[in-house]
Amino acid sequence: MDVMPLLLLVAGSAAIAAAGRRLPVPAPLLLVAVGLAVSYVPGVPDYTLDPHIVLPLLLPPLLHTAATDSSYLDLRAQMRPVALLSVGYVLFATFVVGAAAYLIVPGLPLTAALVLGAVVAPPDAVAATAVARRVGLPNRITTILQGESLVNDATAITAFRVALAAAVGEGATWAAGIAEFLIAAVGGVVVGLVLMVPLHWLRTHVKEALLQNTLSLLIPFVAYAVAEQVHASGVLAVVVVALFLGHRAWEVDFATRLQEEAVWKMVAFVLESSVFALIGLQLPVVLDGLGDYEGTDAAWYAVAVFLVVAAARFVWVYPATYLPRLSARVRAREGELSWKGPFVIGWAGMRGVVSLAIAFSIPLTVHGGDPFPERNLILFLTFTTVIGTLVVQGVTLPPLIRLLKFPAHDVQAETLAEANAQAQASRAAEQRLDELLADERNALPAPLADRLRTVLERRRNAVWERLGQVNPVTGETVDDTYRRLSREMIGAEREVFVRLRDGRYIDDEMLRTLLRRLDLEEAAAYRETT
Repeated sequence: MDVMPLLLLVAGSAAIAAAGRRLPVPAPLLLVAVGLAVSYVPGVPDYTLDPHIVLPLLLPPLLHTAATDSSYLDLRAQMRPVALLSVGYVLFATFVVGAAAYLIVPGLPLTAALVLGAVVAPPDAVAATAVARRVGLPNRITTILQGESLVNDATAITAFRVALAAAVGEGATWAAGIAEFLIAAVGGVVVGLVLMVPLHWLRTHVKEALLQNTLSLLIPFVAYAVAEQVHASGVLAVVVVALFLGHRAWEVDFATRLQEEAVWKMVAFVLESSVFALIGLQLPVVLDGLGDYEGTDAAWYAVAVFLVVAAARFVWVYPATYLPRLSARVRAREGELSWKGPFVIGWAGMRGVVSLAIAFSIPLTVHGGDPFPERNLILFLTFTTVIGTLVVQGVTLPPLIRLLKFPAHDVQAETLAEANAQAQASRAAEQRLDELLADERNALPAPLADRLRTVLERRRNAVWERLGQVNPVTGETVDDTYRRLSREMIGAEREVFVRLRDGRYIDDEMLRTLLRRLDLEEAAAYRETT
C-alpha cells in the first residue's frame, strides 16, 4: 500500500489551512480552490472518494468533535428549529430537488432524480461549523446551524437508502420508507442512550490520562459501528453519545481534559483540512465519467440544480420560522424575531464531503445488470452543487453578516458574569479550605496555607482585572501585562535549567521534570487571563 498520496494530502492540506488563517479568504474555500487547481497538476495521484472510508472513518470523529463543542442545553432550547431544519428541510429538499431535476434533465427517471435530491439535501457539518466560527454569528443562530448539521446527515442517508432502493428496483414503498426512517432514527437514538452511560463510566474510572484519551478517540467509531450493525443511524448514535459526554466532561480528570482538548483540536484540524482538499481533488474523477453530457447541457443542468437547492432552503426556512410563531406561547417564549436571522440561516446552506461520499456510493448497476440511470451525471451535479454552495455562499456569507450588522457580543457583560461566577466559586473554595485546615490531619505549614489562599485570590481577581483600562504606554490590558511578565520570568528559569543540563549539573530526566512544571505554570498563567 502506497502511503505517499495520503501523506501528501494531509501535509499539503494542513499547510494550506494554516496559510488560510492569515488570509481574508476562509480556509475551507482556499482548500477547495487549491484542490481544484492541484487536481490537474501532472503527477498528482487520483484521490477518489471511497464511501466505505469517508462515512465510517471520517464522519464519526468530525461529528463527535462538533457535538462535544456544542451545548446540550442550548440545543434543547432550540429543539423546534433544529428539528424542522434537520428533518423537515432535508426531506423537503429531497423532493423539491428531485422533482426539479426530473423536469430539467430529459430522460432522468424520477427515482434517480430523488436519489440526487437526497444526496444534495443535507448542509455539511464541517462547512457550517467552520463558517460559523469564522464569522462570529449570534449564539442562537450558531446553535441552530450546528444542531442542524449534527442530525441532518442521518435524515439524508436514510432518505437516500429509500430512494436508492426504488431506483435499483427493490420495490420500496412509501410505508417501507417511513418505517426504515423511523427505525434508523429511533434506533440511533436508542443505541446512543444505551452506550453513553457505560462509556462515560469508563472515562471516569480509567485513571490513566493516556488510556482515557485513547478511549476518547475510539468512542465515536464504536458508537457508529454498533448502530450501523443493528441497521440504526450511526450518525445519531455518535451525536447522542458526544452530547452527553460533552455535558458531563467536568467529571473527568483535569489531565484528561487538557490532553483531550489538544488531541481533538489536532484531529479536527487535520480531518477538516483533508476533507475540503478532497472535495476539490474530485474534479478529474467526476469529469472523466461525464461522457455524453459534456458541454453546455451539463453546465445548464448544474446551474439549475444549484439555484433550486439555494431557493428551496429559503422556501422552507421562512415558513418554518414564522408559522410556529402564530402561537402566542411561542411568541412569548422566543420574543421578537428579526428577519435577519432566518435570512442568514437560509443562506448558510453549504454542502460538503458527505454529499459527495453518498453520491459515490451509488451502485454501478441496478437489478438485472443494467447501468444505474445517469449515475455519472448525478455525480457531476452533486460535485457542482457542493462547489457552488461553498464558493458562492461561503464567500458571500461573512460580508453579508457584516452588512446585516448583527448586535455584537457584549464582552463587558460576559466578563462581568464570569467574574461573578468566579467569585461565588472562590467563596466556596475558601470555605472548603477552612474546613479542611481545621482538621489536624490536614495541618500545613503557614507559608503553604497562605500560598493556597494567594492562588485562590489571584484566580478570583484575574477576571475583575480584565475589566480594567488599557495601559496608555504599552497598549496592553492588565491581563496582557501579567501574562507577558509571567512568561518572561518562566523563560529566564527555563534558560537556567537548560544551562545546568548542558553543564552536566542535572540530567535530561530531571530537566524534563523541571520543564514540565514550568509548562504547567505557564499554561496556568495563560488560562487565568483568557
